[in-house]
Amino acid sequence: MPTGARGSYAVPVDLEFSGEVWFWKGPSPHHFVTVPEDESAELQAASALVTYGWGMIPVEVQIGSTRWTTSLFPKNGGYVVPLKDRVRNAEAIVVGDTVTVRLAVDV
Repeated sequence: MPTGARGSYAVPVDLEFSGEVWFWKGPSPHHFVTVPEDESAELQAASALVTYGWGMIPVEVQIGSTRWTTSLFPKNGGYVVPLKDRVRNAEAIVVGDTVTVRLAVDV
């Protein structure tokens, strides 16, 4: 097993799933896609190696041809993917759309 700055580490976590885009209008409104339960379990297993503050997990995300880096937010025992406005605009995504999300976590 390779050894890096953190010591021994696992292989990267690469996931693909589909989910519906939803809007949270709280004090800081944002759009999200919920990570399904099975994929959230995989992320949870890797989280101890990469998480920072409040259980956030840094990831690289791709929807359509748009790629960006962000952090997954923990929610209700799973995770949600925040969708930046530039991503939604580039991919013509609106609330209620089902999108295919590719996530990469470098652990």
